[in-house]
Formats: sequence, structure tokens, C-alpha cells
Amino acid sequence: MRKIIPFFLFLFCAQIGHAQLFSKERLTNIENFDKQRWSWGFFLGLNSYDFKFDYADYQENDILVNQTLGFNVGLLGDMRINDYFNLRLEPGLVFTQREILFPGEFASEQAAIRESNSTYIHVPLLLKVSTKRLNNFKPFIMGGVSYSYNLSSNQDNPDDNFDGQFRMKNNTYYYELGLGIDFYLYYFKFTPSIRGVFALNDELVRDDNTDNLNINNISSPYTGNVDKMATRGIFLNLTFQ
Repeated sequence: MRKIIPFFLFLFCAQIGHAQLFSKERLTNIENFDKQRWSWGFFLGLNSYDFKFDYADYQENDILVNQTLGFNVGLLGDMRINDYFNLRLEPGLVFTQREILFPGEFASEQAAIRESNSTYIHVPLLLKVSTKRLNNFKPFIMGGVSYSYNLSSNQDNPDDNFDGQFRMKNNTYYYELGLGIDFYLYYFKFTPSIRGVFALNDELVRDDNTDNLNINNISSPYTGNVDKMATRGIFLNLTFQ
């Protein structure tokens, strides 16, 4: 499913681009749109979130993550700097789900699996670098930083993985890189884009070994060997301005 959606989006964009490049009429749509100092819009999209684990000591088997497609929705505020640079703010909501499979010996198969269902308030600040407008489309790259607050976080929950609770921190900071194409249609600008998001901070809340395994001073089989857990993901957004 994750491969099919980008494929059809590529075909759709290619068809529009072909029409823009090879159309005999080549009418210029919304010719003065990019001369505005400010512009506004909204976006809809899909996401695929993963975790990257760094270990404190060598670990034979990695912690595995099963990804599912999530959903993004939000608003866009764009400030024109000049013909080639724009600064944009894209606050939105991100819904995502991940299933984490821990290696090792557990009492049951279910005990080795934890689910992370997250709803983020995600706020990126991005610099958009565009080429010169070519007829009715304009490619661009973008990059920047972002912050998200996890509304589903159970950071302060006293229960941990030994009680079936996988805990994550409330706040996450990222850097983001992406690319896309602006298509100037008759009444509005349509922009498909793809972007990678990479967390900078550790998001894992460790298990409380003192309360659970203090008899033999054994570290948690879930979080004991994790030095850092950081989100990485892909956004596929459709923006309308």
C-alpha cells in the first residue's frame, strides 16, 4: 500500500507536468500569485513513521518496528522572501501507529509486543528554495526544523512495560528535508511534496527497574539496552493554496 500511493501520485504529477510542458496553448494560470507577500492554504497527506534505535551495548537482534500508514492534516502560512525563497509554517495534526517487537525471551508472544498510537501537534518551520517558474509549474526543495507535542504521550504514567505500558516523552524536535512541485491551476496552486522527518532527541521513557527487577539487579528487557530511540518518518502531502 505504501508503494502504490506514491506511484499513483507520481503518475498524476507526471500527467499534469506533461500537459504543462507540451501544451500548445501554454496559458499562464494565476500569473501574479507568487508576487503576494503572504499566502495561505491547507494540506492533507499520509505518513509512515518508524523508530531508530541506538544501543548502549552490542545487541544480537534488533528491536523491530511494524509501520502503518497514518494521516496528516493542517494549515499553511507562506511568506515570500524573493522569487526563489519562501519561509513557511505548517502547523498540523499527525495521526500514526507503530507496533514494536522486542527480541528476547518473554512469558508470551504478546508480552514482547508494544503498540505506540500517537497523535502529534506538529509545527514545522521550513525554508522553501524554488527554481524559476516554468510555464505553470515550479519545482522546489525545502528544509527546516520542527517541533511536535505528543497528545497521546504517557510520559508521567507510573506504570511501565512490565505493566503493559510503553512510554514516550511529550516533546520531540526534528530536522526535515523534502522536495515537491508547485502546479499553477486555473483557480489555485496545487503542490504535491514528499518530506523526511528525523527526530533529534531521545523519545523513550525507561522502565523503572528499581520497582520491578531489583531482586537480581537485572535491567529491563524492553528499555535496558536502548541508548536512544528517535522517530524517523516520511510525509506525503497535498497542499492547496
